[in-house]
Amino acid sequence: MATNAIDQTRRMLSLVTYLRERPGAHIEDVARAFGITQDELISDLDVLPMCGTSFRGGDLLDIDTDGERIWWHNPDDVAAPLRLAADEATALLVAARAVATLPGLREGDRQALLRATAKLEAAAGEVAGASSRLSVTFESEGGVFADVDRAISERRRLWLRYYSPARDELTEREVDPIRLFAVGHTYMEAWCRLSEDRRTFRLDRVAEIKLLDEPSAAPEIELRDLSEGLVQPAAEDPEVVVEVGPGGRWVAEYYPHDSAEELPDGGLRVTLRTPDPASLRRLALRLGRDGRIVSPAGLADSARTAARDALAAYESADARGPGGLA
Repeated sequence: MATNAIDQTRRMLSLVTYLRERPGAHIEDVARAFGITQDELISDLDVLPMCGTSFRGGDLLDIDTDGERIWWHNPDDVAAPLRLAADEATALLVAARAVATLPGLREGDRQALLRATAKLEAAAGEVAGASSRLSVTFESEGGVFADVDRAISERRRLWLRYYSPARDELTEREVDPIRLFAVGHTYMEAWCRLSEDRRTFRLDRVAEIKLLDEPSAAPEIELRDLSEGLVQPAAEDPEVVVEVGPGGRWVAEYYPHDSAEELPDGGLRVTLRTPDPASLRRLALRLGRDGRIVSPAGLADSARTAARDALAAYESADARGPGGLA
């Protein structure tokens, strides 16, 4: 069964208590206790060290594994009574109030959040009054996330208007949601009734969403292992070489690659594989002067042509002026 984001959060909170009481627990035993695979457990363990009682490094969970057992090095420090600074309490209160207004949030979760917020307000004193003058408005992705999470929990179908960057158009489709996950952005994996195949949708590209009364009926499919990233190139995929300057070194962090060689100017020569080399033209445009495609030659030429066309379009727009007249 697919696990939604809220269920995963509950599991990870339980995992913290479980590991605190069982130092040196075996990975196999922990995975079995939580009814998940060892790969899913390792994925949770990769996230937990970024969690804690504050954003300061000493207050984060110090959890690691040697591949067989799990060790938590600072359970007593993290379990100490929480002391929030004024800015931390304010941020937490503002965020809690904002999340409580999300459409599609399950009522039980909303009430639990409101009770926790009330306790925090009582403990925060004057800070609570200051935080009440601040508010957060979620962009559309927040509402989309709540609707998808609800659809997964209630096993209901969704209707979408979705922007496809490859075709530069909005399409309408019905989907049976399978799971939510985050790899840089937040995504929904679903069975698309338009294409009759599994598809991945980025939530910030959903222009409109509706929860349908029709039950979800996704076929039984094996979930992909995303521990190595959303895009996992195969050895037979075409090779692409990209050179980036110091401002483009982030490419090696976000794109799976075969190698990244240092360049004299502080940049990198990145060799990667992709089943769709043409998709990297958008990367070249985004990099601008911070990078260029070196090979294959045909892709490098098409990227330069796309850049020239984009520049010409901007210059033409500037020449016409705000009224659209030359």
